[in-house]
Amino acid sequence: MADYRFNIHGDVNISLMRELIDEFIDPAYYEITGEDSADVIQINTEGSSDRDTVKREIYRRLCDLTGRKQEWGALTGVRPVKLAGELIESIGLAGARERLSDFYYMSDEKIDLVTDMYLYQKQLFGSAEAKSAGVYIGIPFCPTRCLYCSFASNQVPDTEIERYMPVLLHEIDHVGRRLEETGGFAESIYIGGGTPTTLDASQLRMLLGETGKAFGDRIKELSVEAGRPDTITVEKLAVLKDMGVERISINPQSMKQETLDRIGRSHTPEDIEKAFSIALAAGFDVINADIIAGLPGEDEQDFALTLDRMIDIGASNITVHTLAVKRGSRLHEEDKQYHYRAAETVKAMLALSREKLDGAGFRPYYLYRQKHMAGAMENTGYCRDDKACLYNVRIMDEHQSTLAMGAGGISKKYYPETNRLVRIPNVTNYQEYISRIDEMIERKENTYFMEDKNAD
Repeated sequence: MADYRFNIHGDVNISLMRELIDEFIDPAYYEITGEDSADVIQINTEGSSDRDTVKREIYRRLCDLTGRKQEWGALTGVRPVKLAGELIESIGLAGARERLSDFYYMSDEKIDLVTDMYLYQKQLFGSAEAKSAGVYIGIPFCPTRCLYCSFASNQVPDTEIERYMPVLLHEIDHVGRRLEETGGFAESIYIGGGTPTTLDASQLRMLLGETGKAFGDRIKELSVEAGRPDTITVEKLAVLKDMGVERISINPQSMKQETLDRIGRSHTPEDIEKAFSIALAAGFDVINADIIAGLPGEDEQDFALTLDRMIDIGASNITVHTLAVKRGSRLHEEDKQYHYRAAETVKAMLALSREKLDGAGFRPYYLYRQKHMAGAMENTGYCRDDKACLYNVRIMDEHQSTLAMGAGGISKKYYPETNRLVRIPNVTNYQEYISRIDEMIERKENTYFMEDKNAD
């Protein structure tokens, strides 16, 4: 019989509240034990080797015992819209809806959300061209580390950034040249982190100049994660605009000062408003704002004030994140169970965001889920006037290759013939990245640029 100790327990933790697991499932029993005990719930008596079958049975049993259901049902995984799209393409919209309801037990609201979103993405962008790639460039530095952060984010002196930059530019130059030599091209470029605007204006100009030279003129979209308002200046934004950046993101997370202090953000709500003001004056086509539902100490009214301010301040994209208590974050070390207790508050916040953003002319355009999210909910990107982010849509759809440069970047080679992805990770530690750059380049040579040898 298959061993489900890790996968099933992880899936159930996503699908149902942890207290249900603690109350109804003894962690010692994931398979039939042969013991006749009222304290043990026996599952998979038929001996199925199919993970989804066992997972669905666990979900049904817990729903029966508790009288509670989840909006996402028994569905797990990061990319529910990708699943909806593949179902629509194979069995049609009606068949997809039936499958999501009857097999995954999803609510009608979530089924509407993912199917409508896929059709909207298809209308806006269509399918990715063969040989196209989404390009990611990582700047793994931030002014401070947020309470919930588990990304590659380092607080370092300027001398360390100066060590990092020439190595990154070397990888960009090599990858751009090899992409062209193998007949590929970049469709979109996303510069993220960390916080790319941790770089000074001259470093940003150099980075964008080398990126433009490396990836040519077929780029449909160029985005930079400005992120932290305390790193944004008139000079830096002028450089971004001059170098062809159309989309930036200014991420307040909250407009409540006590929350900003608690989560480790070194800026004020006034700094956020100032950053938006100078970005709008600079003439950027799209400004995204990230906000988080479920931050410690916040209630529904606090979240509503943040959301209202982002709508009023001029954001054309608003991404509503559900707080996830990730391993590697300070919040996980301080309170591993926080996201379970915050579940109902977060659900109310997300319902409020859907109502307010719809009323303000926004619509949801991309979505993803993570482990340990409060309420087992989702992150949703909303756009106004069809100003959706192409890179975000493609990266979640996973029907296009991704080329990632910099510390922590993960490239993915997509093989359409077999609908398969091969991951090619860079090391996360920026010091290791600097010392092992030749190895990072060799990894791409032996996989991404090795023609279609791996497609068989």
